[in-house]
Amino acid sequence: MTAPAPASGARTAVPTAGQVAGRRWRSSRAVVFVLLALVALAVAIAAMQPSVEAQYLDPESPSQGGSRALAEIFERRDSSVRTVRNAGDALEAAAPGTLLMIVQSERLTEEELASLRATRANLLLVEPSQDTLNALAPRVEPATRSFEKVAPPSCGLDAAVRAGDVHFGLSEVYLAPPDAARCYLSDGMPRLVRIQDGERTVTVLGAGAPLTNEHLDDEGNAALAMNLMDAGAPVVWLIPDLPEPGSTSARSWQDLVPSQVWLFVLQVGVAVVLVALWRMRRFGPVVAEALPVVVRSAETVEGRSRLYRAHRARGRAAEALRAGARDRLVPLLGLPRGAAQDPAMAQEIVSAVAQRSRWDEHVIGGALYGPEPVDDVQLVGLTDFLDDLERQVRQS
Repeated sequence: MTAPAPASGARTAVPTAGQVAGRRWRSSRAVVFVLLALVALAVAIAAMQPSVEAQYLDPESPSQGGSRALAEIFERRDSSVRTVRNAGDALEAAAPGTLLMIVQSERLTEEELASLRATRANLLLVEPSQDTLNALAPRVEPATRSFEKVAPPSCGLDAAVRAGDVHFGLSEVYLAPPDAARCYLSDGMPRLVRIQDGERTVTVLGAGAPLTNEHLDDEGNAALAMNLMDAGAPVVWLIPDLPEPGSTSARSWQDLVPSQVWLFVLQVGVAVVLVALWRMRRFGPVVAEALPVVVRSAETVEGRSRLYRAHRARGRAAEALRAGARDRLVPLLGLPRGAAQDPAMAQEIVSAVAQRSRWDEHVIGGALYGPEPVDDVQLVGLTDFLDDLERQVRQS
């Protein structure tokens, strides 16, 4: 089956620049949409990260994020609150029977966390970092975040039951061991966890908002804070200063990416693999299919010739004719086939052709390796000469 010949005078349809641009847009728009969706998701995740001021949960700060109000209430009840700014002072002040309250724990170095592990004081960890949980509450794991602002106690812990409902806002929730007290649940996971670690108790609070000046009078926030700080016992409030530049080991960018982002990337990867498998047409070897049309070689030659003529590529056309003639002459002359395209064999080919034709070597060399024709007339003359030369060699 051959393609029907075009009608006489019909012009070949050439796509316009607008059609080409439209075709490229349709083929690539899915990739563009996916990239835009990833960028939008990254921006949304970044926007959801809470901004924390330097005085956040500082017992000496009167700002909305500070905790001076809580510290003053606690001191009015004849209880002492000592504010310390480094782990060394906290270890010295936190004797057995006291409560060591740690906020802004992400500022602590690995060495400081290791030293705090030796304290015998009870611990209250507010919004602890992953490293802090690993060092001081290894059986408690962060799970996800809860956006429910208010939650009831939902547990039997006395400090939570007496406080009642608490306004948390954005809060971390945790995976806790079965023997732990688990309070203020969100989807079955607690915002407040208390475990017994040897002789001390460790309490993990997933939100610091209930302790701030801004939210202390909301719901039962003040009561929960006072109950957790165990009124009557000395409190050591550790809010570490920012570490000096270069005093801590540098973290890679992978350490700074939240774990939720890695889970999202993993889910996207799995989805891409599943889509690829779904779109895959078949497994197994390649199956040959019949072409809808058969293009004759003469049509291909004619089409290429028209391209050469349209671009006035006489040199390329002449070289194609000469290369073809040499390929056909070399076997007739008894020379190896590779000699046709080897410039070092040019003189030997010319001499062999001259011996079997009526033309001298100068004329044959000009025909097989000569310069580019200056016009179409010379190109047509070269074609006729090469045909005649090949005919003479065949008949010799």
